[in-house]
Amino acid sequence: MDKAGRLQDLPVGSSEHPMRTAVPEFPEARLRELADRYAAAIAAKRRRVWLGAAVLIAVAIAAGWMGEVSLGNFVENFWRFPAYFVSIAPKFSFATAWSDLADWLWGLPRWARLLGDTLLIAYMGTLSGALCGFALCFLASANLVKSGTTVFVTRRVLEFFRTVPEIVFALIFVLAFGLGPLPGVLAIAIHTAGALGKQFAEVVENIDSKPVEGVAASGGSWVQVVRFGALPQVLSNFVSYALLRFEINVRGAAVMGFVGAGGIGQDLIEAVRKFYFTDVSAILLLIVLTVMLIDFLTERLRHRLLGLEGSTR
Repeated sequence: MDKAGRLQDLPVGSSEHPMRTAVPEFPEARLRELADRYAAAIAAKRRRVWLGAAVLIAVAIAAGWMGEVSLGNFVENFWRFPAYFVSIAPKFSFATAWSDLADWLWGLPRWARLLGDTLLIAYMGTLSGALCGFALCFLASANLVKSGTTVFVTRRVLEFFRTVPEIVFALIFVLAFGLGPLPGVLAIAIHTAGALGKQFAEVVENIDSKPVEGVAASGGSWVQVVRFGALPQVLSNFVSYALLRFEINVRGAAVMGFVGAGGIGQDLIEAVRKFYFTDVSAILLLIVLTVMLIDFLTERLRHRLLGLEGSTR
């Protein structure tokens, strides 16, 4: 019988079959050792997860105890939260629907103007803060700046900008410049500079170093290294982060009015204090619809910038 026929007649498990020698066999002890190591790794991971959960729960309990948070008070008065939204809902009847709607939205022209002021405050604050964060982010990037002192100081400045809440900055600027939109713009600009500066710096530190090294090796200055080596790689991400921040700042600008920093928030807090419930619901509805529209538009634009136009929610 020829060789091919002989191979066909031999069973695969036969010691003479070549397929038997082609597949390596692990000793039983080696397989048992690998299984034990895998089981030990899984057990160690589970212990870390449980330990982390226990620490998180313990910290939450300690924070609640130190903050004098009363769980009983929360459970007892939780019903007030949905009850408030029920109380501010407008009352409509079928017979007088149009007149009820007109009464509910009686201040629409004024609220629309104040809402426009809020959008302008958010826009100017975002633009100013983004430009400031853009100027500082390269100085906070360790892969572009050799001076550790410069990087350290710039990062601390950005931390200060984003650590202080916007409303605290707004209170300070209201005392300095008086009531109006200027304190709101400055407060949002400073906080935005800190937040975007950090995000921009993290993007810069993750760029491909080859273009940067190429520009530097050809004798380019530091500004030229940033302009031609780093900026083309990060510009679309910068714009995407700025658009996302604008969406956040629209909500922040509405709160600025609570301390007299302009915008629709001033009328909202006044309606809350005077128990004008229907005015509260109307203003909240305008804010929610505006934020939803801006969220949709900025999301589409960000996806287009990042090449993700097809990945809609």
